[in-house]
Amino acid sequence: MEKELTGAERRKILVSIMQQSQAPVSGSALGKETGVSRQVVVQDMALLRTEGYPIMSTTKGYYLERSSQNQCVRILKVCHADEQVEDELNTIVDLGGTVLDVMVNHRAYGKMTAALNVRSRRDVRAFVDSIRSGKSTPLLNVTSGYHFHTIGADSEAILDEIEAMLCQKGYLAERLPYEKEL
Repeated sequence: MEKELTGAERRKILVSIMQQSQAPVSGSALGKETGVSRQVVVQDMALLRTEGYPIMSTTKGYYLERSSQNQCVRILKVCHADEQVEDELNTIVDLGGTVLDVMVNHRAYGKMTAALNVRSRRDVRAFVDSIRSGKSTPLLNVTSGYHFHTIGADSEAILDEIEAMLCQKGYLAERLPYEKEL
């Protein structure tokens, strides 16, 4: 009996198929390839978009926007206080990364994700200023500072450097067993 794919495994396969294709791939073809219905593929595409993947849809199918197709992506778990948000984000963008989103995994509310698309110190400043204006607080506050970022970069080496620096600064947090799929 063949093991059924988890949602995270299936979405990785969908991204891989789109990265390797020179043309849009239909939802039906993606569903057939991963053993799910076209409607499940539609839901997966929505989830991948919230993770920062530049997925475009046409009448012929789905594809990754070419300008970002070669971008490497990694999800990192971090933990820090409100006053360290600016340093964390600046560390990532200074090393060549883009903070695509922030996600918390709340025990009562589940996963909550917000797109950030922070690419520069200017973006960091705008984000921090909006938080400091008092209109809202960082999402990390609902999980005692623990949160995840989807980071995009031009290479795995850049992502390795970002991860190492976040670890050196004490921001990187270890994933718990139930968080391995996030």
